[in-house]
Amino acid sequence: MKFGSHVSIREGYLGAAKQAASMNASAFQYFPKNPRSLSVKDFNKEDTMLCKEFCEENRLESVSHTPYPTKLTVTDNHKRNQVIQSLLNDLEITEACGSIGVVVHFGKQISNEDPLASYHLMIEILNEILGKWEGKGKLLLENNAGKPGSIGTTLEELVQVRNLCEQPEKIGFCLDTCHAFSSGLWNGENWRGVLGNGSKLGYFEHLHVIHFNNSKYATESGKDRHANIFDDGYIKEAQFDELIKTSQLKDIPFVLETPKERVTHKEEIRQLQQKWGCGN
Repeated sequence: MKFGSHVSIREGYLGAAKQAASMNASAFQYFPKNPRSLSVKDFNKEDTMLCKEFCEENRLESVSHTPYPTKLTVTDNHKRNQVIQSLLNDLEITEACGSIGVVVHFGKQISNEDPLASYHLMIEILNEILGKWEGKGKLLLENNAGKPGSIGTTLEELVQVRNLCEQPEKIGFCLDTCHAFSSGLWNGENWRGVLGNGSKLGYFEHLHVIHFNNSKYATESGKDRHANIFDDGYIKEAQFDELIKTSQLKDIPFVLETPKERVTHKEEIRQLQQKWGCGN
């Protein structure tokens, strides 16, 4: 199994990869630039090249994550252009680091009168971005947290948005376990149904990373609060066990976005490897 966590680029991209290696991780996630800004970063290309080479030598897989202000359903034209240029910049950095792609959250509802408006806008923005992108790195759509019925919480929505884009081959998926639990997509007891539905839809063929998080709140709460895998969450070990032993997920990186106050990511990765590592 490929386990890792989100790491900082404070020491650069190579530094992020080395930090992951020091934790005995086989995967990691990073913000390609300031996580609170949509500014375009003039990045150090030597640093990204060294990061890519280090990952290849150490069999490390990586993904990046867009900054927090990135919205696929932004309606203001100025902000829309900022999002598009920022995402193209994220893709360029991600490609230079040799990463799988960049994770971006599914859009939010923009109109109560027209429930399809958000999907139309999201597809327009994705088409504009990917029409200008010629690299191999993918945009990875992440399922949303929220109450059941909220936008971006079902596999059908994710797959349909991808299918309706002009270049679907440039789009993949990221499954967040806390978000899935929050929305009731996966309630801890229905993994077989999720797997069957996702397989029928073709979702798992394009799943490239899992955000591996427990939940501080019960399923269908709509609350996005991550918890540590083994300590204090509502998702139980047996429920994670069923998910993690699924053959369709055996080659996919599991990346922690869990709190570090009670247990470090290095220790949590060790716990994961002990519980679900090779041969278990």
